[in-house]
Amino acid sequence: MRTLLRALWRIIISPFRWIRNSLIEVRKFFTEEPEDIPLGDSIQKAFDRPQEILVHLDALRKHLFRAIGFLAVTTIISFAFTSNIIDLLARPIGGIHQLVAIDPTEPLGVFMRVALLSGFALAFPYIALELWLFAAPGLRRDSRIFGLSAIPIATLFFIGGMAFAYFVMMPVALPFLLNFMDLTTQVRPSSYIKFVTGLMFWIGVAFEFPLVIYVLARLGLIRGQMLAAQWRLAIVIIAIAAAAITPTVDPVNMALVMGPMIALYFLSITLALLAQRGRAPA
Repeated sequence: MRTLLRALWRIIISPFRWIRNSLIEVRKFFTEEPEDIPLGDSIQKAFDRPQEILVHLDALRKHLFRAIGFLAVTTIISFAFTSNIIDLLARPIGGIHQLVAIDPTEPLGVFMRVALLSGFALAFPYIALELWLFAAPGLRRDSRIFGLSAIPIATLFFIGGMAFAYFVMMPVALPFLLNFMDLTTQVRPSSYIKFVTGLMFWIGVAFEFPLVIYVLARLGLIRGQMLAAQWRLAIVIIAIAAAAITPTVDPVNMALVMGPMIALYFLSITLALLAQRGRAPA
């Protein structure tokens, strides 16, 4: 009887013990400092004991699997409103009825592509969280807190880049593309959606640049003075990247891409200098 009561008591208090242990682990996670090893020594240690790298690769594999699994879930959830998103993406050309499919599988491919982009946008915070969980054990306590707080900022930057591509770039680029040489253009769903989703995705990624620079400067890998000194080279690289991203060859649309990217670069310089100032005492 006593054994039965003891087992029942353990079952009753098990949720509270799990909560207590979880809080202890969270507290340790945010308070413990990792061993401060110089980068050169870490590289030499990796060469001397390569089996330790396998542990980190296994941890990365688990984080990536969880991120991919969550992406699959958000993509499935996106099926419920993918048709509405396609209609929204087609509004700059007059609505979804302006799209003419000539392949039996074309609507399905378009549907899946839009659902995947929508699912990625929904899963972006969790994917960033998994990457942070992988890197956090090797970071200092303040860097862990900063990395966690940067996840919502990164999400806003990504969504802001996608919104910029939709509301600013597409209304300018599409009339030029559809009316070039006064030729009648019959828009296919596959080509149009591929163009729109690709543009929105890469502009969203480009808007992450200032945050990436800030993180690298916070870790001491780059300096704001170096970025400021290389601004001419940066503009050339931005021009090349804009030419690759821009769907047209006219200077107007290319300037629409270059303008915010140049502004983001100089914003990155400011953020890098702020990161250095915050890092100086440490």
